[in-house]
Amino acid sequence: MPQTLSFKPKQVTKKLLSELHDRAHDVIISRYGLNDEERKTLETIGEKYGITRERVRQIENAAIGMIRKSGAFKEHTTVFSELEKVVHSMGAIVGEEELLASFTKDKVTQNHIHFYLVLDDAFTKHKEDDHFKSRWTVRKEIADAVHDGLKNVYAALSDDELIAEPDIVEKFLTHLKDMSSEYKSEEALRRWLALSKMLARNPLGEWGKASSGNVKTRGIKDFAYLIMRKHGSPMHFREVAKAIETTFNKKTHVATCHNELIKDKRFVLVGRGMYALSEWGYKTGVVRDVIQEILKKKGPLSKEEVVDQVLKERYLKRNTILVNLQNAKFFKKNKNGLYSLV
Repeated sequence: MPQTLSFKPKQVTKKLLSELHDRAHDVIISRYGLNDEERKTLETIGEKYGITRERVRQIENAAIGMIRKSGAFKEHTTVFSELEKVVHSMGAIVGEEELLASFTKDKVTQNHIHFYLVLDDAFTKHKEDDHFKSRWTVRKEIADAVHDGLKNVYAALSDDELIAEPDIVEKFLTHLKDMSSEYKSEEALRRWLALSKMLARNPLGEWGKASSGNVKTRGIKDFAYLIMRKHGSPMHFREVAKAIETTFNKKTHVATCHNELIKDKRFVLVGRGMYALSEWGYKTGVVRDVIQEILKKKGPLSKEEVVDQVLKERYLKRNTILVNLQNAKFFKKNKNGLYSLV
């Protein structure tokens, strides 16, 4: 639900800038995009006036200082208090994009609100870095706890691990034990998770490392993995292709899907066109390899026991298994009718 403001941003800005001289006024307008959506760079403004970017920065800083000392700034303390309450209500640390969008979709009006955040010392901006998106906070201790908590959640994940959203929220919560319950609403926890650039959700809503192919899907093979993981049991490649189209609205050629599954080690061919995930315990290899692996682990087995064990790992016809078991180069039968390795 959009935040309702008790003031009109453009009118407030007009009063705040009223005591600036022309060039300082123009620098602030351009630098913060108060007349149009684009916030001008120091270089662009410097070129307009024929001055260095550092000189533009000095003019900007001097203008900000002048506004903070002005009567208009003191007259509008309720504006800054109102914005501070909003940030508090959203968890005390909020992504810049989400915060501004919560007030309005109009980009110019968003720029005005951003300008107020810069003006008042109650707000601290954390610039985008390798770990987090650009964000604003009104409580340093809350921000520090959130930053540390997100880094700890990331560190505890394996590279390709996927976690359902309720579970990652729960994990995150364990790192925020000392934080006041006032801030630890489920909505705030999800909002804080969204601050991370190292963690992300895949198209099925599962969380993991943002760099993982299980999260940042790069092609058919990644979509296929998510489909099969959700399905939970082996699938024919035609089923996989159809499910990708249905679930992700992504046109998928059956032959392309088959080729991607063959090449990726995450998938194991377990029958005629049937694939399983290797993480489920399925091993690569032909039927003979499967039988050898079973006998190596289990020791001598009867014909029926061999068949039962192979069918747990492969979708095959019974006769296909029996034909392989009769290969005297690899398997032998003792006087008790039990098969073992040659």
